[in-house]
Amino acid sequence: MPLTLAVLGEENIIRRIGGSAEVRAHLQNLGFVAGGAVTVVSSMGGNLIVNVKGARIAVSKEMAQKIFI
Repeated sequence: MPLTLAVLGEENIIRRIGGSAEVRAHLQNLGFVAGGAVTVVSSMGGNLIVNVKGARIAVSKEMAQKIFI
């Protein structure tokens, strides 16, 4: 399921990253890699603030839909 459907505060494991090669590379540079842990901290209007590798990162709804947990 996409990251946009994750429960707030629950740690999830990233299964795969979708999208074009550029999008996948950008997300991997931010720390979103398959097998990594991600926790949704906040959700506002579909946009997410997530905890990944000890850092808080804001992700748009469109980008979050490309991250599958």
